[in-house]
Amino acid sequence: MQHRPSIIARTWSTPVILIAILLAVALAAVAAGSGPFNQTVIEIFIRVVLVVGLYVFIGNSGVISFGHIGFTCLGAYMTAWLTMLPAIKKSKLKGLPDIILNAKLQYGWGLLAATVFAAICAYVIGKVLMRLSGIAASIASFAVLAVIIQVYSNWDSVTGAQSSVVGIPIVRTIWPYFLCAVIVVAAAYLYSISRSGLALRAARDEATAAAASGVDIPRERLIAFVISGAMMGLGGALFAHSVGVVTPDTFYLGLTFVTLSMLVVGGMNSLSGAVLGVVVLSIIIQVLRWLEKGIDAGFGVISIPNGVQEIAIGVVMIVILMFRPTGMTRNRELVWPGNKLSADAGALPSPADGKTLKT
Repeated sequence: MQHRPSIIARTWSTPVILIAILLAVALAAVAAGSGPFNQTVIEIFIRVVLVVGLYVFIGNSGVISFGHIGFTCLGAYMTAWLTMLPAIKKSKLKGLPDIILNAKLQYGWGLLAATVFAAICAYVIGKVLMRLSGIAASIASFAVLAVIIQVYSNWDSVTGAQSSVVGIPIVRTIWPYFLCAVIVVAAAYLYSISRSGLALRAARDEATAAAASGVDIPRERLIAFVISGAMMGLGGALFAHSVGVVTPDTFYLGLTFVTLSMLVVGGMNSLSGAVLGVVVLSIIIQVLRWLEKGIDAGFGVISIPNGVQEIAIGVVMIVILMFRPTGMTRNRELVWPGNKLSADAGALPSPADGKTLKT
């Protein structure tokens, strides 16, 4: 009887390659030594956290969620409450409990608290939502996002309502963001090869057969929903510390569709697609920003009219999806060239799809 290599033996190259890509981006920022470029790389790492968080639920369950950015909002405000100076909170956010009003934690503890808080909220919400499927689940998730934004936009004594919450400690160095992106990629990989991840993908591909085999589909979806919500909360906290200010409108439709677009363009069912979608679209967005400001080409300034950025991004997305309907990676995973262990199985195996994409 031929011995079949373990899942880890067949799949370990995928997270290694993805982390190496992120490290290359970080080192490029260090080598450039530019403040604006440094901030751009920080934005890339935050988007990686958010899009990989979306992948954990959407990619493994096949259920489209429009509400995950709500957990990003929850995480951003939680770290703001815990890391701001007490004097600022007592003057602007008087409705907070005394223990939070008097707290002044380091940003690392704020990130942890935001992650846990978002996970708890995801568990409570997911207990209801995860029994839904298809378009009903998608609409319900969007309703959750709308509720969160409306509450945070009107709870003046706790969130400042529409006013900006300022005074959040700003972290300019890229390494904390890089570390969080690496942790999220590794966690997403470990979940995907776990028994729960495999069971959820079986339910995604063949729900009836999976249920007949004993898979508790609502339970497996809930597990992914909670892990995904925690990652989104971490992404929100990172965003808050990258700019030092938060408002509810930041975490609504704009961010929702940008993150979903990056996931779809990269490959919705692929961890590699989640990371590559962020990197590729972020580079395109940054180039278009530079062109809007104007680039001195020696013989003159090359520029595009303001507002063309959104149109160009839309065109790029349409072109990519016309030729690659399943995303740039075709829902496959990156593996080492000639990796024989991965030649017969996907880097993140699925009962219905065992394809890989060689780097």
